[in-house]
Amino acid sequence: MPKSASDSPSLAPSRKFDRDMQIPPETQVVIDFDDNRAASALVGPYGQNLALVERRLGIVVDSRGNHITIAGSRDGCDAARRVLETLYAQALQGHDLSQGEVEGAIRAVLAQGSLFEYDAKTAKSSFETINLRKRPVRARTAAQDSYIRALKRHEMVFGVGPAGTGKTWLAVAHAAQLFERKEVDRIILSRPAVEAGERLGFLPGDLREKVDPYLRPIYDALYDLMDSRIVERALQAGEIEIAPLAFMRGRTLTNAVIILDEAQNTTSMQMKMFLTRLGENSRMIITGDPSQVDLPNGQASGLAEAVKLLDGVEGIAQVKFTAEDVIRHELVARIVAAYEGLPQKPATGKS
Repeated sequence: MPKSASDSPSLAPSRKFDRDMQIPPETQVVIDFDDNRAASALVGPYGQNLALVERRLGIVVDSRGNHITIAGSRDGCDAARRVLETLYAQALQGHDLSQGEVEGAIRAVLAQGSLFEYDAKTAKSSFETINLRKRPVRARTAAQDSYIRALKRHEMVFGVGPAGTGKTWLAVAHAAQLFERKEVDRIILSRPAVEAGERLGFLPGDLREKVDPYLRPIYDALYDLMDSRIVERALQAGEIEIAPLAFMRGRTLTNAVIILDEAQNTTSMQMKMFLTRLGENSRMIITGDPSQVDLPNGQASGLAEAVKLLDGVEGIAQVKFTAEDVIRHELVARIVAAYEGLPQKPATGKS
């Protein structure tokens, strides 16, 4: 267990203190971790995990072996201590501490606010988790948490927001979980191939090879979340099916999880056609980024229309992500925020 101490008397009352009292501008917290391997995982390659904690919380972290010193404001030090103790507890359980996991721990601690009593060993993030055979997938932001909760409770869910927010990743994780538990028989993946339109027949190879380039992000998520041999076997058996949007017409999809990715590039008629494919014991997940519509000018996005029309309909949930939910890389969040600040073009069916 980590042992923490303070080099400043001001931190002695720990989480129980008078907020009106005079607080020194800088406080220090010292933590000693017992397990060498977990402490090394906590620090990360070249100290990158600690560097991320420093940048996000505005404090300074110094690491000497298992001995870590945190310096900065009182609130910053307390938050950093809780983040490090939470990550250390995860490392003890053998979890990989990627920078995404570090970012998730930071956001969870900030969402919890200042806790008067906190025990990293017993404390768990209130964020939802998807438990897969290969690895657990945890929500890292409040929006992701709402998304997972919606996926568990509704038969149709729209995940709308910018790139890098985990919309497709979590949709595939949820589908994989239901498939592993045998709650559904199939996973059906679909994505509009805007560039190819209806001319997929001109592309070389069989149907799967024709649409592979358009579904590669979903494939990547599948292979990362499930054993590759299981994925290949399921693809061969048709239990994981690649269904180009143009080829879904006339079908009724039962006992399946159906994912439509890049839905902002559907037309109004395509979206209506897709949504009405839902059959018994099926779940439908629609993801897209309304700011990246590739349809011809003047053609309205089916996603934007569906989100408006189906708002408040019983059994359908909508979760909206923002630049603050980007977890792909720190710079991606800044890039998204910068582009969101640009003046919007006149309405051409995009939103």
